[in-house]
Amino acid sequence: MVSTNNGVSFAGMLARGLRGFKPKAGRFMRRALAAVVLAVLALAFVVYPELVRAESEAPPALKGPFTENFTFSDPPVPAPSVAVETLDGLTVDISEFRGEVVLVNFWATWCAPCVREMPGLERLHQTLKDEGFLVMAVSEDRGGAAKVEPFLDRLGLHELPVFLDLKGALARGFAVRGLPATFVIDRNGGVVAGLTGPAEWDSPEAIALIRHYLNQDSRAQGSQQSKDRVSETSG
Repeated sequence: MVSTNNGVSFAGMLARGLRGFKPKAGRFMRRALAAVVLAVLALAFVVYPELVRAESEAPPALKGPFTENFTFSDPPVPAPSVAVETLDGLTVDISEFRGEVVLVNFWATWCAPCVREMPGLERLHQTLKDEGFLVMAVSEDRGGAAKVEPFLDRLGLHELPVFLDLKGALARGFAVRGLPATFVIDRNGGVVAGLTGPAEWDSPEAIALIRHYLNQDSRAQGSQQSKDRVSETSG
C-alpha cells in the first residue's frame, strides 16, 4: 500500500473523507456520492498520479502494454446512475444493465481519435455480446440523433449501440476530462477500469480484458428488460 508523506494511504484519505457523509435523500444522494467519489479519483489522478498508478495496478493476468495506461479501481467505484437516450428516444440508465459487463465509451463526431476507434468498438461488441457484454457508445454531441445518425451511416456502423448524453450529465457523473474516455463496469455495477485516450478495442488484449471481468462471479443477473434494451439499440 502506497502512503502519503504523513503515512496515510491514498485509499485511506478517500475513505476518511467519505466516512462522515450520511445520505438522506435516497437515490439522489447515492448518485451524488458516486459522482463525488469519481470526481475525487479524477482529481487524484492529476494531483497524485504516482499514487493512483501504484494503488490501481492491473490485475496480474492483465498486465501488459495494452493496460499500462488504464487506471484500475479495487474495490470498484459505483457507476453513476444517470439517464441517457437511445437514438430512438428511449431513456436508459446504466443500472438497467446490472448483471452484464458494460464498456462505456464517451465520444463525439468531431473527435478524430474517437472516430478511429469506433469500428473496433463495434467489432468488440459483436464478438462478446452473447457472453453478457455491452458497449455503450455515448455521444457528447449536442445535435442529438439528427447529428449522430448520418455520421454513423457514413461509417457503416449499424451494430454499435449508441446513446445520447445531450446535456453531458453522464460525462460529468464519470468526471470525464477528455475524449475519448472509456470505463469498464462489472456485473455488479462498479467501475473497475478507466482509460482516457483511444485503444485498439478489437485486439486480443482488449478481448482478454473484457473476458477477465465476464468470467468473474456475479452477485446479480441481467434482467430481460436490459436484454430488450440492447436489442432495440443495436437493431
